[in-house]
Amino acid sequence: MSHPDESATMARLRQFLDTDPRDVACERAMELLHVYVDLKVAGEDPEERYPGVAAHLRACGPCSDEYEGLLAAITEH
Repeated sequence: MSHPDESATMARLRQFLDTDPRDVACERAMELLHVYVDLKVAGEDPEERYPGVAAHLRACGPCSDEYEGLLAAITEH
């Protein structure tokens, strides 16, 4: 019989192992977010220039929400 916390531990381990090694983490992603959005708005591919930010935005819900919000704020004006 498995321990109740075992499935949560396995889920966290799986998430850690699935992390893209290019992921720059929240702090760095937030430092570059305005540049990333500016490139996107200019019609360029920000993922090509900042693959670590792109990897982080795919993995981090809160940072992805920030990106979407900033992009929406800029493109709505």
